[in-house]
Amino acid sequence: MEFQKTAFKDLIICTPKVFEDDRGYFYESFNAKAFQSFAGFEPEFVQDNQSQSTYGVLRGLHFQIGEFAQSKLVRVVAGEVLDVVVDLRNNEPTYKKAYSIHLSAENKKQLFVPKGMAHGFVTLSDTATFIYKCDNYYNKESERGLAYNDPSLQIDWLLDKQDVILSEKDKENTMLADLPSNLF
Repeated sequence: MEFQKTAFKDLIICTPKVFEDDRGYFYESFNAKAFQSFAGFEPEFVQDNQSQSTYGVLRGLHFQIGEFAQSKLVRVVAGEVLDVVVDLRNNEPTYKKAYSIHLSAENKKQLFVPKGMAHGFVTLSDTATFIYKCDNYYNKESERGLAYNDPSLQIDWLLDKQDVILSEKDKENTMLADLPSNLF
């Protein structure tokens, strides 16, 4: 596994070493010791989630607050997405800044998203299967959402606005200026 730091504290790109031959491929998708050796901490994942989405589906930007805040290790096993995070940790120099990365079945990259970040993705392929590990359980009362189209974030979702498909819940997500600054 190869790890790469980003400009955002503890936001880490993880690229597995892939062993391919005429039968297919094999790779280790997570190794706690290797992650701890690079990052200096070891997440304890307690929940795995999976979603499938069609082209244009945008899920996010989601986060949980309080004792139910979550770190996530996200990846795509079929198709391609643009994965986006927004730093909501007011003590970080990247506070209120967005970061994006292409995740796909082809590149096999993963992104470790630490607590304190809103997270979302948009499907760029016909369909995409998205898998992620969480270090805390889902809690509906702690769930929050940040508007994907907040102009202050200047996120290029790589789709025309008319192609974006949102859930009813995500249509109600909050603008960044309306979020308290002390969430994390």
